[in-house]
Amino acid sequence: MRAKGLIAAILLLSASGIALARPQAAPPPAASALADQFTYTKVMVPVRDGAKLETVIIAPKNASGKLPILFQRTPYGVPQALPPAIPASWKPLVADGYIFVFQSMRGRFGSDGVFTLSTAVHPNDPKKTDEATDAYDAIDWLVKNVPNNSGKVGMWGVSYPGFAAAVALARPHPALKAVSPQAAWIDYWLSDDLHRNGALRLSYATEWVSSLQVDKTQNKELSLDGLTDAYDWYLRIGPVENIDKQVFKGSVPMFTALLDHPNHDNFYTDQNWQKALGKTTVPTLNVAGFWDQEDPWGSWQIYAKQKQNDPDNLAQIVSGPWRHGGWQAKADFLGPIPLGTESGTQFQTQIQAPFFAYWLHNKGARPNFTAKMFESGSNVWKTYDSWPPKGAKPTELYLHDDGSLSFDAPRAGEACRDYVSDPANPVPFRKRPMSRTYATPDWAWWESDDQRFVDHRPDVLSYVSEPLKQDLTVTGKIAAMLMASTSGTDSDFVVKLIDVLPSDFENTENKQWAVGDYAKTLNGYQWPIAMDVRRGRFLASDTKPQPLVPGKVVAWDVPLRDHDHVFKAGHRIMVQIQSTWFPVIDRNPQTFVANPYRAKASDFVKATQKVCSGSKVTLPVMG
Repeated sequence: MRAKGLIAAILLLSASGIALARPQAAPPPAASALADQFTYTKVMVPVRDGAKLETVIIAPKNASGKLPILFQRTPYGVPQALPPAIPASWKPLVADGYIFVFQSMRGRFGSDGVFTLSTAVHPNDPKKTDEATDAYDAIDWLVKNVPNNSGKVGMWGVSYPGFAAAVALARPHPALKAVSPQAAWIDYWLSDDLHRNGALRLSYATEWVSSLQVDKTQNKELSLDGLTDAYDWYLRIGPVENIDKQVFKGSVPMFTALLDHPNHDNFYTDQNWQKALGKTTVPTLNVAGFWDQEDPWGSWQIYAKQKQNDPDNLAQIVSGPWRHGGWQAKADFLGPIPLGTESGTQFQTQIQAPFFAYWLHNKGARPNFTAKMFESGSNVWKTYDSWPPKGAKPTELYLHDDGSLSFDAPRAGEACRDYVSDPANPVPFRKRPMSRTYATPDWAWWESDDQRFVDHRPDVLSYVSEPLKQDLTVTGKIAAMLMASTSGTDSDFVVKLIDVLPSDFENTENKQWAVGDYAKTLNGYQWPIAMDVRRGRFLASDTKPQPLVPGKVVAWDVPLRDHDHVFKAGHRIMVQIQSTWFPVIDRNPQTFVANPYRAKASDFVKATQKVCSGSKVTLPVMG
């Protein structure tokens, strides 16, 4: 949700849903060539409890008639001036004509109150304030006070602004006529920013949460105390509790709360605002990225919840081979992987702009798709009547004891494969030396990184298929099921589904492969398609964790989310298995303790992990 090294206009780009990750502090105001086209006004908008929220209004001059409002709420700071030029991804919207409004969320920058990162809503108590009521009250003020507005409001945004747009649907104002939540989230515990299936996203929780709570007037970077490798910093700090006690010292309340709530208790379920969604009454363009390194899950769940009661077919979902917010850039590459076309530009001009034009301007044809995907591998747009598509057939891909991977069921008597997982030497999730989360652009691409940097490690098992004889199209939900054991009493298993490019890829499939800082050989590239982690203590219950029985083989279900990908003929499929993924996921002590975040150094032990016959990945194969 934040990136390093962005251009001077990044704050405005972020505020408009364009940032690929979280923005730096606001740049100083500068002269703008747009001053003759737009007005810039900063106001303080009151909400129901008397708090006032810092709000910027950017309105086109000399508009012929009243215009709808495009409204975004953000914790990262509002624009301090007009940008030097119209950002590229704004241009289709500017051409249609909107009043752009940006607002600092409660407790951030110039807004009153305390920023808690809470996502809870209170639909049955109109006196309580939350992000849904702040959105409602702000919209009410805007339509009554902004000159020359048409009375129609749209909300949009990527990441936290995406959540802020989505949560307005829990209590929509009558003037709210269209919403596009992009990389939004619903649940801090399951599969977005702060956890993956209950496993703490350590580096992200540490660096993102602290950036929002240490100082309300800036997005503060975490110091690595002079170290050049974030992996070393997190390893040296030891148990997670040491970050809270030695580094934050109580200055980051949300981080302390995460450590106090290691299980899926009311702290998390009370914040699942999606439960407040009822009948879908506001047209909604949900957007997600298949390679979103931060929020790949929530937008799908919002869409699924909306479709449960959507008699007028107002909920839509769009996704593609995009990193976090990548659809708001050109998106002609995914890291070094060429996509053959500017899929992000196509999204902006052919999907996003027409969506708002129809619902806010009554211009053009009504968007009539349910699900639209830019399918990776084939690199073409696909439209589906439903998601997941009805034509996908669950097909089992088995892990064999000789390291092979095939659609053939395991032979009788197949053995287990094993490795030793050592928390003192965890498998890195990115190449080392590793920057801070947002310090270099490679953070944005890590979920598409070549996995050859770990496939030689003795604590990583690899399973590889023969080259495919024909294309294999996988569309829908992917899931793994491991039959596995550990010698410890707790453990993690990480599953990676990988597309292995041919050794002659650059000569046969890709004539133009180098791209800026990401130029590298793609011959034999191990391209991860789906990756996730499962924590053993939660296999039986995510509310009442239980220790594992040492040496006992049990089923580990590992959801790998939604995808739309073609494994091309001549490519191979690989599955990698490991038990650490550091420091994006905190280290499991491999000893069952009441709270792993407060484990002692002596609780961290080596464990022998076994992956046994019957382990498989289920692929939704299109006929």
